[in-house]
Amino acid sequence: SLCWLDEFADPTTARKLYTAAFPLVDITVVPDDVIVQHRRVALLELIQKHIRQRDLMGLIDQLVVLLVTECANDSQITALLNYILLTGDEARFKKFISELTRRMPQHRERIMTIAERIYNDGWLLGMEKGKEEGEQRLLRLLLQNGADPEWIQKITGLSTEQMQALEQPLPEIKRDPWIEY
Repeated sequence: SLCWLDEFADPTTARKLYTAAFPLVDITVVPDDVIVQHRRVALLELIQKHIRQRDLMGLIDQLVVLLVTECANDSQITALLNYILLTGDEARFKKFISELTRRMPQHRERIMTIAERIYNDGWLLGMEKGKEEGEQRLLRLLLQNGADPEWIQKITGLSTEQMQALEQPLPEIKRDPWIEY
């Protein structure tokens, strides 16, 4: 058969599952006590529910319980910390990590390694982006000061589209809230 649903061990169940609407769950109305019982996804559900709170420190107790009971692997903890860092209140992220590791000394190294990896990934990404922006600014300045566009294109290997983009006005610099300048 050419129907992809026939490739399942139970095509009838597959048809029921993949041809019906998926029920959506509003996690914000599910009580925390119920979420904590969701085992492997409890950690991420709990954070998703409360991420817009000004202070996530009130969740530390529940998070510690979930982490101590091994409800999350390294990849889930990485996703959790990334999500908190990107969506939550960045000013309190360091305090949050410190408190989490203080209450879980047996997992301190694991959490700190993950937090450090997230920080380093962001730092390297920022360095690369900064380098790219610096190169573009330099090329724009060369063009504005009379450098031959064909010469610039030849030595940089930029495409015609990239050269045209350089002729656009410089974008306003946005400061990254995660970097201390």
